[in-house]
Amino acid sequence: MDYSGNTPLQQKKMLAEIGLRSLDELFQSIPEGVKLKSSLNLPKQLSEIELVRELKDLADKNKSTSDYSLFLGGGYYDHFVPSALKYLIGRPEFYTAYTPYQAEASQGILQAIYEYQTFITLLTGMEVSNASLYDGATALAEAAFMAVRINKRNTILAAQTLHPEYLAVLKTYLAGLDLTLRVIPHNEGKVDLKELKNYLNKDVSAVILPQPNFFGIFEEGEKTASLARKNGSLCIASVDPISLGIISPPGKWGADIVVGEGQALGSGLNFGGPGLGFIACRMEFMRKIPGRLAGKTRDERGKTGYVLTLQTREQHIRREKATSNICSNHALSALAAAIYLSLLGKNGLRKTAELCLGKAHYLSEKIAEIPGYELKFQKPFFKEFVISSPHPVSKINRKLLENKIIGGLDLERFYPVFKNCMLLAVTEKRTKEEIDKLVKVLKSL
Repeated sequence: MDYSGNTPLQQKKMLAEIGLRSLDELFQSIPEGVKLKSSLNLPKQLSEIELVRELKDLADKNKSTSDYSLFLGGGYYDHFVPSALKYLIGRPEFYTAYTPYQAEASQGILQAIYEYQTFITLLTGMEVSNASLYDGATALAEAAFMAVRINKRNTILAAQTLHPEYLAVLKTYLAGLDLTLRVIPHNEGKVDLKELKNYLNKDVSAVILPQPNFFGIFEEGEKTASLARKNGSLCIASVDPISLGIISPPGKWGADIVVGEGQALGSGLNFGGPGLGFIACRMEFMRKIPGRLAGKTRDERGKTGYVLTLQTREQHIRREKATSNICSNHALSALAAAIYLSLLGKNGLRKTAELCLGKAHYLSEKIAEIPGYELKFQKPFFKEFVISSPHPVSKINRKLLENKIIGGLDLERFYPVFKNCMLLAVTEKRTKEEIDKLVKVLKSL
């Protein structure tokens, strides 16, 4: 029996090299009952031209944001990615690089990590950033662990306005260490500060506040941080990095640890991954931060060099001393974020945020004019907002899809009380024509 695609002569030479006379002899230890007795049911081989055509036909069955206008957010967003970024991260020295285990031999990667950390500290108003984490949700869980290590308290308070999937991840992580998670109710889309006061006690390690929150609404960060501080608790901010182009960074309003999802910083949607978790903190908590930190130094000749300054992972130090068991940072996505921020610069990031803000408000105003539709919450918001509709969200989204528009998120999935409510996201990529088309479709229902 021919078990390979080699010619008989090739097979004979290969078998002779290991002292065998046939392929059957090679596989004699395999029971006859499990051996394939017929040819594989595969299509005939294709030429390269035919294969490319076949793959293109298959790819054309998928529809992307190049074909459809996207108004779906809820954690991942369709932001513009400069072409130069795609070229730079595609260079082989970056694209194929993994965690630098022999760190100082990887000067390019270490410098890239260092530059990324610098951008994150500037963006968040913090003093220290690590080399990156897996995604926004796990970065938040790591921040909660970090808070517990700092003040030795066992309860975490999290806003109900946090992303529901972040809350689910947080609950799973904390349960593993027998820590308590309590959710602070919201009042009209924002954290109820009166309820927060009632929840605070000597066991509370940290208060987690999204800014802006899952509904796109701006929370009262300074007041929340102040209440946490008076209780001896830390304040953890979970932020949208694009919003930091126009709002005060968490470090300015009192946050102690800042986390977030960095997908918006130069990474595509990519069917929902990979993400980029960032985490930053005050200098006093540097030795409690998970993962690794790259630093800048000089060698004995005075030449600039980059090193792994802190490596608080279980692979590097005794397990009981480790701050995390995270095995690698998302170096390529972190590099993309650093390049994205350097290409946009301070003014470019501000302009991007302003466009998101302005376009989202334009759409909300147009929808509010349609009979039967209204804004669910009358609060200041960023690039996302909630609308209440006279129709089921599934019906609206089907109609939008027929018009090459990907609609918003059905909030009933997470909040049963929000029946017929949709979360819409508007980024700088959406044009006036696309927005007006969405409004026209809603009017037609």
